[in-house]
Amino acid sequence: MGDTAQQWYWCLEHSTVEPAREGCPADRRMGPYSSPEEARNWKARSEAREEAWEEEDRRWEGEE
Repeated sequence: MGDTAQQWYWCLEHSTVEPAREGCPADRRMGPYSSPEEARNWKARSEAREEAWEEEDRRWEGEE
């Protein structure tokens, strides 16, 4: 991702969006994301990916 001035993180401790240069240590944040909205929606995106991976695994194993 290039410039840290354009990066955003989701703070797991405070449940809030933080800019790259401010906020909690890296071990308490998810990211980087390119916008505050992406950071805010990290969980939904993660859950959608996990669901897609599980569906792919079921197809691979012949369960569908």
